[in-house]
Amino acid sequence: MDVKHFFVIGAGTMGNGIAQVAATSGFQVTLMDVVPEQLERAKMAIAKSVDKLFSKEVIDEAQKEAALSISFTVTMEIVENSDLIIEAASENPELKFRIFQEIDKLAPPEAILASNTSSISITKIAAATQRPEQVVGMHFMNPVPLMRLVEVIGGLATSPETLQTVVEICRMMGKEPVEAKDSPGFISNRILCPMINEAIFALQEGVGSAEAIDIVMKLGMNHPIGPLALCDLIGLDVVLSVMEVLQRDLGDDKYRPCPLLRRMVDAGYLGRKSGRGFYTYT
Repeated sequence: MDVKHFFVIGAGTMGNGIAQVAATSGFQVTLMDVVPEQLERAKMAIAKSVDKLFSKEVIDEAQKEAALSISFTVTMEIVENSDLIIEAASENPELKFRIFQEIDKLAPPEAILASNTSSISITKIAAATQRPEQVVGMHFMNPVPLMRLVEVIGGLATSPETLQTVVEICRMMGKEPVEAKDSPGFISNRILCPMINEAIFALQEGVGSAEAIDIVMKLGMNHPIGPLALCDLIGLDVVLSVMEVLQRDLGDDKYRPCPLLRRMVDAGYLGRKSGRGFYTYT
């Protein structure tokens, strides 16, 4: 399939990052969000990001201009002209199912429908459509412009042709695609989020301060960022959602979310995006 036009749904951190990388890779890109203010924030975030990458000579002038030429919309209408639709909405199963039902009705018959979900079953998402063979997971890492990995996940009905097309697109975007089974959390979050959750348990039990826990993991285990700082970057609400999926779908209480994580999410302490998590951000 000749993919030329990306339609990205959700203009949050992941959505605007995906849109930016797609644009700098030569694709025509439309970024959609139902909240106009979110689109304005995304536009500013993309402009700031490409300015920084251009100043470091990571991208050239043409790539910078391509990213600044991304189209923005609050409606789904343009999806009818798209070849690849990537959903990057909140990690909420019912929301994703509704989005896929809608885009399935509007998108061209040959279009591929992809989800950036970090833990929800691609098979279940695909079942919300009439084209499950063309539904796939494309799990990008945060921050998208800098992180090379993309987990590519096929559902039960995903065709080999769809998987191969998406793998090739990832490589065209300068990413390293890794195929993962449609299992709760896939590869990355099946391993990462339980580690973060255990770090939160250690904090809750007073084993060490947030700073101490992060320093131990950075200096002792050679991690580039500590688990609590990483949780702030990912979003505490996202980590909680992943842990809930792991506990429910794998049926093992070793995945139960730490009570402190739940309380912080209830309080609105979501990490960097809210200005406060395990650390405070200005």
